[in-house]
Amino acid sequence: MRASTLPRYGGPEELTVAELPRPAAGPGQILVKVAAAAVNPVDLQVRSGSKADHIRLDFPMTLGWDLSGTVEECGPGVDRFAAGDRVVAMSAQMATGVGTYAQYVALDAALAAPAPREAELAHAAALPLGGLTAHQALEVLDPPADGPLLVTGATGSVGGFAVQLAVHRGLRVLAYGRPGDAERLRALGAHEVYSSEHPVPAGAAASLLETAGMPAAIAGVRDGGRAVSIVPTAPPVAERGIEVRMSYVEQDGRRLEELSGLVDKGVLTLRVAETFPLAEAGEAHRRLAAGGARGKLLIDPWA
Repeated sequence: MRASTLPRYGGPEELTVAELPRPAAGPGQILVKVAAAAVNPVDLQVRSGSKADHIRLDFPMTLGWDLSGTVEECGPGVDRFAAGDRVVAMSAQMATGVGTYAQYVALDAALAAPAPREAELAHAAALPLGGLTAHQALEVLDPPADGPLLVTGATGSVGGFAVQLAVHRGLRVLAYGRPGDAERLRALGAHEVYSSEHPVPAGAAASLLETAGMPAAIAGVRDGGRAVSIVPTAPPVAERGIEVRMSYVEQDGRRLEELSGLVDKGVLTLRVAETFPLAEAGEAHRRLAAGGARGKLLIDPWA
C-alpha cells in the first residue's frame, strides 16, 4: 500500500510517499480502507521535531490522527463493526504509533465510530480530532447556562465545533474570529461576533473556551468566571478570581459516535477547505502553516 512517511524530522519536503506492507487487523482491531485523512496542527509539530521529547517512535513514521473510510476486515473479538461499514476514527499517533496518511490503517476498534450517514465519506475525516477536542473542552469548562460563553478561534476546526455544540446546549455564544468572518460565525450559530477590529468588551462573558493561543482573551471574562484552554504553549493566566484549566483531547470512539450523530441531525457542520493527493501531503502542511484556511485540509491516499 502507499503511505506518506517521514524519514526524519524537518520541513514539509521530508514527507515522502512510500510502499509499505498492508497491515492486518489484529485482536480487537479493524482494518480501514482510508477515504481521507485530515491534516492537523499536531502533525506539523511532530514533523518539525518540536514534539520529539514526547515521541518514542522509530523512523520512518506515518503521521496523521484523523481518518474516514470503510472497514475492510475485523480482527478477532470485534463485534461492533463488520466489513463494509463506513467509519471515522481518531488515533493519537504519538501514543498509538498508528498514523493515518495511508491507504490502509489497522487500529483498535474502540477508537472508531460509524461515519455520519448524511455526509460525504471523505469529508467525515474533518470530524474526529476537532469534534472530540471541542466536546471534551466544553465538558472540562462546564460553562454556566445563565452566562455568555466566549469562544476564540471560532472559525477554526475546534472553535467552530465548540460554537455549534454550545449553541446546541442552549448557551449564548460570543465568537471571536478573524476580521471579515462575521457571516461565517453567524452561520455557525454565534449570537455575537468579535475580532481584532471589534474587540470583546471587558467582562462580557461568564466563561471562555480559548482555542487560538490568545491568553489575553481572559480580559473578556467577568470576575470569578471560568476559562479553559486547549493551547498548552500559551494558556491564560488566572486573574480576578477566574479559574483557568487546560483540556487535552483523548481518544473516545463512543463519544465520537455521538458527534457523528450530531452531524446527521444538522447540529455539526463538516467544513472542508481543500483535498490534496497523498504525494502533496507536504503542500497540505505548508497550506495549514500559512493559516487562513476556512475548513479542514484533507489528504486523499488514493489520488
